[in-house]
Amino acid sequence: MRRRISLRSRLAALVVLSSLSTAAVADETCLSPYTPKIIGPEDYVYVWTLGIEGLGDGSDKLVTIGANPTKENYGKVISSVSVGGRHEAHHADFNDDRRFFWAGGLDDSMIYLFDIGSDPAKPKLTKTITSFVKDSGGVVGPHTFYALPGRLLITGLSNDKDHGGKTGIVEYNNAGEYIRTLWMPEKAAYGYDLRIQPRLNRMLTSSFTGWNNYMRDFGEMLADPEAMKHFGNTMVVWDAHAREPIQILEVPGAPLEVRWALQPTHNYAFTSTALTSKIWLIERKDDGTFAAEAVGDIGDPKKTPLPVDISLSVDDRFLFVDTFLDGMVRVYDVSNPRRPKLVHEQKIGSQLNMVSETWGGEHVYFTSSLLSKWDKKGDENEQFLKAYGWNGKKLSPLFSVDFVKEKLGRAHLIRFGQDQFYKNQVAQSEPTTSGRVAALAR
Repeated sequence: MRRRISLRSRLAALVVLSSLSTAAVADETCLSPYTPKIIGPEDYVYVWTLGIEGLGDGSDKLVTIGANPTKENYGKVISSVSVGGRHEAHHADFNDDRRFFWAGGLDDSMIYLFDIGSDPAKPKLTKTITSFVKDSGGVVGPHTFYALPGRLLITGLSNDKDHGGKTGIVEYNNAGEYIRTLWMPEKAAYGYDLRIQPRLNRMLTSSFTGWNNYMRDFGEMLADPEAMKHFGNTMVVWDAHAREPIQILEVPGAPLEVRWALQPTHNYAFTSTALTSKIWLIERKDDGTFAAEAVGDIGDPKKTPLPVDISLSVDDRFLFVDTFLDGMVRVYDVSNPRRPKLVHEQKIGSQLNMVSETWGGEHVYFTSSLLSKWDKKGDENEQFLKAYGWNGKKLSPLFSVDFVKEKLGRAHLIRFGQDQFYKNQVAQSEPTTSGRVAALAR
């Protein structure tokens, strides 16, 4: 089994390397290497969206926006599919054949499987997993969804005993059947993001906070000294094949998104820390172990701009860093990963969370919402998807969708879709396992 998985890992690495040589590739650069890339321009942007009480149907939903400038639906809402109720919609991602989109709710740990492949313009909800907490043995708050061959890894943010930060990683197959739970090490019990570098057989996980904090009013939490003690300060290096932790790194200040370098000779990753406003480099040493080093400040750390999402360009040159409280994106030249250089900064909105740059590098997308109880109040509670062009020096506005005006809710996670990708899949002779599951679900 381990030999077969190792072969898959090497093949996945080759897929990634071949994608790097293709200029027109439209995908989020942090996408799992086990998920196929879409070649050519993106037709759709999928936005996993938190509902707002009294706005539209008030439910969490998957929203599809037109992203191809040659089509009439460019920059417009094409479809939305609600899941019923508000569950703190947060993160989501594709499975390994890209036909299904798994999305989670942080509050009650519901998981939704959307069929993307049948009609990428109009996704359909085909399955709801209500047993995540029971299946996993007490993990709460599904966060990162990460595709592996035939299965997904799902990180949790909390647990059902004390709703604190101790949590684990949960493994499901593509049919939505539970496989196993991997609890975080006792000395690094908090969780958040997960990313794998197949070439090194290494997985990195980061840490945030538990349900008690992320489902609490932001201002009240900041004013509570005890609550502020309950944030993660570690990252864990894992053997990716064996799913075994092998090293714990001290990264103070709640390290969030993990972004591996994509070039074949770059054995490092970046993260940012929410509470200390720093860029951290996680680098492989000559002996095979990893070291964590703070290599740069994000804005003025004394003002706590609250770094959130980051996106690394495919050539490992530019790191886009969003900060929630000031609504800014800062672009750093990280050609020398130990010395990030600020090359561009721009205010996107009153608040800012997710950023997704396409593999081709021409387009960058932003959304506004962090958490329902952390978002700003009143007029500053802007909710949007905004698209920009990027020429390596500056961002130029392309289109914007006002999610409040459209009565959709709080715009959060971004992923891309394309018609031709699924037409090519249909042309293949035999459906994949998850494709057969989709047929059964329908």
